[in-house]
Amino acid sequence: MAASRFHTATVLRRTLLTPGMLRLTFGGAGLDTFRSTGIGDEYLRLFFPDPATGELALPVIDETGRWTYPDGPSKVRCSTYTVRRFDPVRGELDIDFVVHAGGVASDWAQRAAPGDSITLNSPRGLYAPPPGTQWQLLAADATGLPALSRLLEQMPPGLQTRVFAEVIDAAHEQPLATPPGTSITWLHGGNGVAPSGLDAVLRRVPLPAGPGYVWVAGEQKVVRGIRKYVRQELKLPAQCYELVGYWVAQHDWEARYEALDPAIRSRIEAAWESDRDPEEVQDEVDATYELVGL
Repeated sequence: MAASRFHTATVLRRTLLTPGMLRLTFGGAGLDTFRSTGIGDEYLRLFFPDPATGELALPVIDETGRWTYPDGPSKVRCSTYTVRRFDPVRGELDIDFVVHAGGVASDWAQRAAPGDSITLNSPRGLYAPPPGTQWQLLAADATGLPALSRLLEQMPPGLQTRVFAEVIDAAHEQPLATPPGTSITWLHGGNGVAPSGLDAVLRRVPLPAGPGYVWVAGEQKVVRGIRKYVRQELKLPAQCYELVGYWVAQHDWEARYEALDPAIRSRIEAAWESDRDPEEVQDEVDATYELVGL
């Protein structure tokens, strides 16, 4: 295991941004080897010890980023979060947590106090508009808001950008950077408390001519519907979109997945491990999930 792939971060400060979003600022010598990718939606994983034993299990991550589990995958307790800000001069890292009941990371964040520590890995970014992109469509629910905020702060000049951000209500809105050529619309709903309007509004918005890019982060089923629109109706090539399911609304999703017919699970897992086009694999897996109600 390469030691530099994991870092120990210590809580320095906590800030309640909205009724549903808590920011923890981390620092400490453990972040001396942390390196940001600089990509606005870069993400990392927070690793938590077993609450019963206190044991912290970590995967082995090879040079390609592939994970293996010496102690078994069930031993590794982790959650994925966006890097909201990294200041290499001060050695500070901000991570924004959606506040909700029942999540390992959210529960930990709500209890965390200055001096508490957490183990995290090195980040990876996904946002990558192709050269020559003239417009982009960005959409996110509350879980994608930290990435969306940073993307807007780092927006290159002259890129026509349409933004849709969905939060529970107006109290959950946050100030967003508005570079020239950017239009921002707030939607209220979704986020596990009401039906999401993201899919419907993205289908209605007129798109400019010329090469564009679509970036969406939100609940898995909502993103799945948007993906159908982007791939099957807009027919954008794979390099012109990044559509990521950040969370799953079904609280028993993992249990239901484990309860699937073993043949179906094996087919899904074999598809992901194959060398086939990842987008075709995603289409196939999405269709299977819909068929079995996941």
